[in-house]
Amino acid sequence: MLIKNFSDLVGNPSREIALKIAEAGLSAINTGRVVEKSVHLKNNTLIIKGNKFNLKNFKRIFVVGAGKCAAEAAAALERILGDRITDGIVLSLSEKKLKKIKVYRGDHPRPTARNVKATEKIIKFLSGVKKSDLVIFIISGGGSALLCRPKRISYRDEARVFECLTNAGADIKKINIVRKHLSLARGGNLAKYAYPAKAVSLIFSDVLGDDLAFISSGPTVFDGSTIGDAGAVLKEFSVEKRCGNINKGLMETPKDKKYFKNIKNILAVSNKIALSAMKEAGKNSGLAVCILDASMSGEASVAGRKIADNLHQVGPKNILLYGGETTVTVKKKGKGGRNMELALSALRFLKDDELILALASDGRDNTDFAGAICDKITREKAKKSNLNIEKFLENNNSYEFFKKTKDAVITGDTGSNVSDLIIAIKK
Repeated sequence: MLIKNFSDLVGNPSREIALKIAEAGLSAINTGRVVEKSVHLKNNTLIIKGNKFNLKNFKRIFVVGAGKCAAEAAAALERILGDRITDGIVLSLSEKKLKKIKVYRGDHPRPTARNVKATEKIIKFLSGVKKSDLVIFIISGGGSALLCRPKRISYRDEARVFECLTNAGADIKKINIVRKHLSLARGGNLAKYAYPAKAVSLIFSDVLGDDLAFISSGPTVFDGSTIGDAGAVLKEFSVEKRCGNINKGLMETPKDKKYFKNIKNILAVSNKIALSAMKEAGKNSGLAVCILDASMSGEASVAGRKIADNLHQVGPKNILLYGGETTVTVKKKGKGGRNMELALSALRFLKDDELILALASDGRDNTDFAGAICDKITREKAKKSNLNIEKFLENNNSYEFFKKTKDAVITGDTGSNVSDLIIAIKK
């Protein structure tokens, strides 16, 4: 079981169904399986999602990666390519000993000194590739924080910028417009360093709409945004009033398209894979299933109420599925993530025959909890313990609420990352 406290959370048939659906979604986006389905070696031909590369044309093969899925994906590539890999370097959130590829452990969601050092190693590594080489990139969510290499500001300054933007409720695209222009490793820069080698980038999407230019701040994709766009975001959210002169740290991303002519960017997985598997699992329960929204966004507390309203409008024996990424405008110094905030907000409106489970597919809803499940059982626990739902919401303290009711979903790091996944059930 990927959900470590599965048996502790099961309290009625609806809960069991919801947890099994969540398991199916997480299993479908397992990074190792995704790579093994996407990448095949047939004699001397490497086939990546239908794109063929004749390995006889290359003297060396390198693997370079960054993100939450990078270590697991690198391990899968070693299983497929073996000694054909010359060397490799990836920056991820876990330590893993591989034969050919060196794995560096970094930090998330805020950049740190070790992120900077590892990013410098990646840049130096890519500076040694030649025209006769093939570089296989692995890019996944989390890479924005990991690929930190500022020029005129420190990683601490960037961490403050990130905190200001997230606390103000900025969405991931606006945040990543800024981050592209604060690092020498984002916004197409890795493609620039790999040029003129042939390169292919296997991308694991955690971004709504799967815009490759925004996944991990698009390190291998041409960036259409400018310094001016980044400055506008900083101004919109009054970042410089809180963080000082950050504009001095902005840098333009590579605009010469020659750096991108030798690279093929390929989408490996997105939340659509998870949602499809979840839909099939839901059908197996005998209930009607509908994927209502794969690109859910907006304020988490508002989304929670909206999902509860959707449940009110359907008949019994219905499952509604959602994928996406909401935001939380932080007003108080509580602890929690967008999934738990969504669930806690929804709990105020759920009827006795309704349930919601919301979780982060990477297993970290800004905390060591992946998310939470809520229903009549949760409400009864809260009442018995005199927990005021409104007060916990007001304090942005969903983590402590679900810790007390023991309704948090625990997976640990999944090694996968698409988007948040939400399951809503009407008994």
